Amino acid sequence: MSSKINGQVSPQPCPHLLDFRSRNGAKPFRALQDCIRVKPPGGRASIRREPSEVPRCGTCQESSRPRLYACVSCAAVFCHAPPHHSHASAHALSIPGHEIAVDVDRAELFCCACRDQVYDRDFDAAVVLAQTITATATATTSTSGSTALQCNVAGSQPENLRKRRRVDYRPWTPDSREHVIIGKHSIPLNDATNASLVSQSELPWGLRGLNNLGNTCFMNSVLQALLHTPPLRNYFLSDRHNRYYCQHKNGAVNGTKNSRLCLACDMDAMFSAVFSGDRTPYSPAKFLYSWWQHAANLASYEQQDAHEFFISMLDGIHEKVEKDKRKSQCPGNGDCCIAHRVFSGILRSDVMCMACGFTSTTYDPCVDISLDLEPNQGGSGKSSSAKSHNACNVEADCMGSNQTCGISTLKGCLERFTTAEKLGSDQKFFCQKCQVRQESLKQMSIRKLPLVSCFHIKRFEHSSIRKMSRKVDRYLQFPFSLDMAPYLSSSILRSRFGNRIFPFDGDEQDASNELSSEFELFAVVTHSGRLDAGHYVTYLRLSNQWYKCDDDRVFRVNENIVRAAQGYMMFYVQKMLYYKASEKQAAS
Repeated sequence: MSSKINGQVSPQPCPHLLDFRSRNGAKPFRALQDCIRVKPPGGRASIRREPSEVPRCGTCQESSRPRLYACVSCAAVFCHAPPHHSHASAHALSIPGHEIAVDVDRAELFCCACRDQVYDRDFDAAVVLAQTITATATATTSTSGSTALQCNVAGSQPENLRKRRRVDYRPWTPDSREHVIIGKHSIPLNDATNASLVSQSELPWGLRGLNNLGNTCFMNSVLQALLHTPPLRNYFLSDRHNRYYCQHKNGAVNGTKNSRLCLACDMDAMFSAVFSGDRTPYSPAKFLYSWWQHAANLASYEQQDAHEFFISMLDGIHEKVEKDKRKSQCPGNGDCCIAHRVFSGILRSDVMCMACGFTSTTYDPCVDISLDLEPNQGGSGKSSSAKSHNACNVEADCMGSNQTCGISTLKGCLERFTTAEKLGSDQKFFCQKCQVRQESLKQMSIRKLPLVSCFHIKRFEHSSIRKMSRKVDRYLQFPFSLDMAPYLSSSILRSRFGNRIFPFDGDEQDASNELSSEFELFAVVTHSGRLDAGHYVTYLRLSNQWYKCDDDRVFRVNENIVRAAQGYMMFYVQKMLYYKASEKQAAS
């Protein structure tokens, strides 16, 4: 649930936080102010009773868990390490009223019952005040420019300090205590048992983590695939869309600062940042804001669907280009829609009258193909699109045991997509030859292949009759190399009419060009977890080596891990383009 305040969408407040405030007010949050520690200058705030304190979980006594939370009611510290266990949630369930806790390393509120971050104005004000005091103390001890710095601190707004605290990332150097912890819990990278780990210097050029800005793993997973799509990457890195030129021309043409932002310009800035050589995680906050301006109905920190984001983003890039028809044909002005040049293909639909054989043919453009899983555990009927809303709050293992309820193959899904099916009696079409409504057969095929084929697997089913939704946790086998020739219109028509050599609306060109039908897999977007609590991860194939991109974490994995992943979106590029891109990366 969400509500609009001053035109902006804000999430519904946490009921456990509201109950805590009604019983205790803001006093517990203000009491935490003495425990807030800030590393100057402008560092991240943390919660420590003593500066040298090492927090440990009160249940397992571990200090190296992914997250440690201190209960605001009793100050007890517990760990939260999904999907394995959560002692913080267990503590909240055992004692009513102890649901609200604070991250000891980030000074951020967390609801252990909802297992999600929450926001409180009084607590955030205490953190900002601690940062302001630290910044003021740093400014007063400076030997040069102290007067100007003090004026900046006094005149700055708490909102600005709060935003800087959340997005400002600085290089980290371990102190003596952290050196001891690292030495005790680290394993050499050349250890045979940890062959999947690689140092940052061994990662391919342009492989950089993306920070999660609050339930934005759906965006990060798709962006990682797009950033390493060979035609799209070559387009932006060769300055075919220059953001400075585009912004200057749009400003001169529109004459207003309130014009809708250009997603292609933000993509250009993101490509520049990701391929700059910097290995620190990148925050796509500017792109997220621009996308919100385009898709206002999705503008919130709530869970979204990766496929819906993919379609919406491509439409945003296309819409911006279509609105500006006066661009001249010169380099760097982004005069064409690169999104559709890369992903757009053409589907052919043949509806044949079962009485007389008359066939009605229509052609529809598409930027992806949505596929139903093969009918084993109750897949729904065939269609070409699906939209869903799923959560991104909890991490889950992609190799869970819930995948054993059936096996499908991508080739089987494509065969089912292109197999003729008899339409129901309520879907009779008007035959122009019979001049009456007749029963018919419908068959889909691919008239034109794109440079990059995106296949979306319908894992989320929504029934308006039963008023319920569910996720299909079935294993899908997908090949690393895929021949699309059997699913082309030319191949299907020749199979239908007995492999005769004569043209069918020019479809013979698709069959003769064998090179364009060979594709290679280079990115897989996976979804693990439940429908209402899941997580998106991307696997990238660079120079025949697979890498897992889990928000800000990037590391090498074995291809067997990719094969066992629960594929949600698969990206295939024409084999010729894939090998050319791999050769360039290997040479560099």
